[in-house]
Amino acid sequence: MLAAMTEQVQRTRQRRRGEELEAALLEAAWQELVEAGFARLTMESVAARAKTGVAVLYRRWPNKDDLVLAAIRHYGTTRPVDIPDTGSLRGDMIALLGSASSTRVGFAAIVGAAFSGLLASTGLTPAQVREKVIADRPLWSDQIFARAHERGEIDLNRIPPVVLTMPFDLMRLDMLMTYKPIPPERVLAIVDDLFMPLVAINRPR
Repeated sequence: MLAAMTEQVQRTRQRRRGEELEAALLEAAWQELVEAGFARLTMESVAARAKTGVAVLYRRWPNKDDLVLAAIRHYGTTRPVDIPDTGSLRGDMIALLGSASSTRVGFAAIVGAAFSGLLASTGLTPAQVREKVIADRPLWSDQIFARAHERGEIDLNRIPPVVLTMPFDLMRLDMLMTYKPIPPERVLAIVDDLFMPLVAINRPR
């Protein structure tokens, strides 16, 4: 029995290479983060879940903190949110906030729980963790704002960047505070009572 299990592990190690292996390791790290939490996650537990040797992990990530950050980034990039195209900026924002809050609430809960561990271990604040995770990845809103700019609904050369990020900052805050999807009425309040009036103030002349 033991010999058969050892042989199976060896075959798994032989089959996976390069990006395929790295993706499998990051998926294992994310699942370990979900089930065990940051404090109990170890390089050894991730290696065991991925059915590989711990040295394979250390060749790619020097420590647990770097592995967790890479796993969070991998989860976000491999599970993109659908970008709506309703024909209007308001419609797109309502659809995007509603969809993102529903599909990302679990992600926000897991990452939020990891913040304290990363802060204690690395000194990184949640904002700095987010910067590292996003890095050069395009934002969900980029396409929406670019289309709205082409339609003349918004002037990206004129509107303050804080106005563009505000709806998503509020969405993240709500999810981290409640660990629940944002109610539809809250989405409408963010878009209609806060975002769209600020867009109107900075509308192209």
